[in-house]
Amino acid sequence: MADGPLIVQSDRTVLLEVAHPDAESARHELAIFAELERAPEHIHTYRITRLGLWNARAAGHGADDMLATLERWSRFPVPPSVSIDISETVGRYGRLVIERNGADKGGDGELILRSTDAAVLAEVSRNKRIQPLLIGRLSSDAFIIDAWARGHIKQELLKIGWPAEDLAGYTPGTPHPIDLAENGWHLRPYQRQAVDIFTQGGSGVVVLPCGAGKTLVGAAAMADTKTTTLILVTNTVSARQWRDELLKRTSLTAEEIGEYSGQAKEIRPVTIATYQILTAKRKGEYAHLALLDALDWGLIVYDEVHLLPAPVFKLTADLQARRRLGLTATLVREDGREGDVFSLIGPKRFDAPWKEIEAQGFISPAVCYEVRVDLPAGDRLEYAAAADDERYRLAATAPAKIGVVRDLVARHEGERILIIGQYLDQIDVLAEALNAPKITGATPVDEREVLYQAFRVGEISVLVVSKVANFSIDLPEASVAIQVSGSFGSRQEEAQRLGRLLRPKQSNHTASFYTLIARDTVDQDFAQNRQRFLAEQGYAYTILDAHSLAA
Repeated sequence: MADGPLIVQSDRTVLLEVAHPDAESARHELAIFAELERAPEHIHTYRITRLGLWNARAAGHGADDMLATLERWSRFPVPPSVSIDISETVGRYGRLVIERNGADKGGDGELILRSTDAAVLAEVSRNKRIQPLLIGRLSSDAFIIDAWARGHIKQELLKIGWPAEDLAGYTPGTPHPIDLAENGWHLRPYQRQAVDIFTQGGSGVVVLPCGAGKTLVGAAAMADTKTTTLILVTNTVSARQWRDELLKRTSLTAEEIGEYSGQAKEIRPVTIATYQILTAKRKGEYAHLALLDALDWGLIVYDEVHLLPAPVFKLTADLQARRRLGLTATLVREDGREGDVFSLIGPKRFDAPWKEIEAQGFISPAVCYEVRVDLPAGDRLEYAAAADDERYRLAATAPAKIGVVRDLVARHEGERILIIGQYLDQIDVLAEALNAPKITGATPVDEREVLYQAFRVGEISVLVVSKVANFSIDLPEASVAIQVSGSFGSRQEEAQRLGRLLRPKQSNHTASFYTLIARDTVDQDFAQNRQRFLAEQGYAYTILDAHSLAA
C-alpha cells in the first residue's frame, strides 16, 4: 500500500501514476469499473461512476473485488466514504427484480416488479414517471407491470438509481437449426467465455477489441440459441461481411440468410438489416417497422451497439421479450446514452481488455503517434480571425498536412496504408495528391467492395477513406493508418480507426496509427479527448514533430 500507483480520492476520482512499474496491472483492474476522464503524460484521472459499478456488477464483479483492487494498488488508505459508497451503489443492483408471475418464465404470465425491500418498492412505485407503468398491486412485495412497459420501466428505474435485474425470461422465437461449421476453426477461449456468459444472462453487451472476432461471438450465440435471428448492422458493406462470415463459420446456407437494406428487402430465418433502413421514415412514420415482427425472432444482434441510432432505442424498448446481444469495441457513446444501452440492450456481460488480447497474440500490436504540424503564417492568421464554429475545420483540413501525409506514406513504403479523413474536399485533395483511390459515402456499395478487396490482396497499397470505413470493415493486412481529420473529440471514432489495424497480419508488421494535428489549435485540444479511450486500454501516444519526418 505504501508505494502503489493509485491515489483514491474522496470525490470518487482515482489518480494513476503512469510511470509506476505496477501502472499497467492497476489500470487493467481499475478499468473494469472506472472510466478514464483525463490522460495527460504523467497522471491519468479515472472516475468511479454508478453506471460503471453496475456494469461491473452485472459482468460478475462484486463490490469486494472492486474494493480489493483499490486497496491493493492505492498509495494511501482508501477513503472510508468511497468504500461505503461503492458497497452501497453496487448493492442497489438487483434489489429490484422484474420477473413473470407463475412458473411460465418465458410465456405470457404477468410481468411483475418485486423487491424484498419494502422501502425501495414504496419509493419507486410513487415515482410520477414509474407509477403509470404499474397497473396493480400483486402482493406486499410486488407490483404488476403493464405488459408493454418492460423496457420503459427499466429506463426509468435506472434514472432514479435503482437498476432492475430483468429475470422475466424471453420468447424462444421460431426454432431454426444453426450449428458452427466444423471446417478447421474453433472459437478462441475468450470468445467461448463471452458466449457462455451472454447465454446465461439472456441479454447484454459483449465488449471486444476490433479484430478480436465479435462476428464469431454473434455466430456462436446464434448456434447456442438455434432460433430465427435479426442482425442489425451499420451499413450494407457490413451486412455482406456478416453474411460471408456466417456462410463460412456456420451451417447456414445462402438461402437462409436475407439482406434487408436500401438495396434488398429479403426476410429469411436469419435477416441482416441496416440501422439506416430501420430508421428510414416515409410521411413522418418509420416505414420498415414491420421487420421487427416479420418473423418470431428469438435473438436480435446489435452490431456496433455504441453507434445505435436514438430511434432504435425507442424501438428496442418494445423488444424486451426477445434475447438481445450487443457487440462493440467500446461502450463509450458521445451522446451520453450508455444508460439506455444498459437498460434496453442489457448490461455489460463480458469485456476483454485490448492489451490482454494483444498479449495472447489474437490482435496485432500497435503503436500510436500524434504528429504535430505547424500552420504557415497565412493559414495561422486565417485561423485566428475565423469564427469559433469554423476553426476546427480550418485546422483539421490545413493544406500543410498534405506534405506530411506524403512523408509518412514514403516512410511505410510496401505496407498497406489507410488515409482517413472527415471532410470530402480534403479527401479529394489527398486522393489526387497521392494518386490513390478513394471511398466516401457517395461511392456505390459494389465499387467499395471491389476497392476493399483490391486493398486486401495487395493490388492497391494506399486507400483514402472517409468515416464510412470506421466500422465493421475487415482489412486484415492494413498496417498503417494516417488520420488527417476526425469527428471533433470522438473517443469512439478513435477506437474504431485504430481498430482497422488490429486484425492479425501475415506480414507480422506492428501496426502504426498516426494522427495529424495542427499545433496550437482546437485540433490539438480535441485530440486529447479523442485519445482518452485508447489511453484507458494502455495505448500511449508518442508526440512527433512533422519536420522530423521529412529528414
